[in-house]
Amino acid sequence: MNTAIDFEPQIRQVLRDHGRLNRDVGEIAPDTDLYQAGMTSHASVNVMLALEGKFDVEFPDRMLKRSVFASVDAIRSALTELGAIEGADAQVAQA
Repeated sequence: MNTAIDFEPQIRQVLRDHGRLNRDVGEIAPDTDLYQAGMTSHASVNVMLALEGKFDVEFPDRMLKRSVFASVDAIRSALTELGAIEGADAQVAQA
């Protein structure tokens, strides 16, 4: 069974494509503040939308806050809470 850690590359790819970071996302530690690494509020909305598409989830209003998208760890935690990790496991199994 896949674990949340297995999905870190997909999270990082979304950040690479949409986060507008001023550093290579591959060099950022999982707990690094993404806003200090250059992500703007506008970019975080693009990241959220890309994560919703990639993991087939919808972030509820209560999760639309800076802290949810503040780091790779925070994003992984939010996706786990939303059940995205299990959903992604099912998609991998079907592939």
